[in-house]
Amino acid sequence: MTLARKTKKTYTYADYLTWSDDERWELIEGEAYNMTPAPLRYHQDIAGQIFLQLGNFLKDKPCRAYMAPFDVRLPEKSKNNEDIQTVVQPDIVVVCDEKKLDERGCLGAPDLVIEVVSPSTVSKDMKKKLSLYEKHHVKEYWIVHPEDGIVMLFSLGKGKIYGKPDIFSKEDTITTRLFPGLEIDAKIVFRR
Repeated sequence: MTLARKTKKTYTYADYLTWSDDERWELIEGEAYNMTPAPLRYHQDIAGQIFLQLGNFLKDKPCRAYMAPFDVRLPEKSKNNEDIQTVVQPDIVVVCDEKKLDERGCLGAPDLVIEVVSPSTVSKDMKKKLSLYEKHHVKEYWIVHPEDGIVMLFSLGKGKIYGKPDIFSKEDTITTRLFPGLEIDAKIVFRR
């Protein structure tokens, strides 16, 4: 179950870098969330299949796709480790601005974030992270629901806010305005 377990009130990326590699954590506006235990196999199958189809599409294009664990740091003001209070590890990210990439991951908003929800993360992914990614102007945020075979695709619109999501089922082909020509076969993604 994903729980905030650290005792200090507010953490930074500098704190995060001192923590043991035996556990995976995320920071959302200074609050620490433990990401263990590891996701279920079906979760990994879904994330892997989306990554494979997305990666094949992006081959020979300027954008790069990454899978968790991959730190995405979302600074409010300063880009100093001591000031960054948000670092997340989405299941999949796509970054098109190479200047945002460094050895630790991505510093700034990726173009696309994909989260495959589990029972212990659904609330955080649907509320906290939706708000967080909108606030930091992530162009698209996909929320994948394994048990329902549904993908909710939020696109940043006018006023830099997410409107009503496009919803795809396991019978659909997932398409996006962000990457014209990309077609993700949901039948393969949700195959058991």
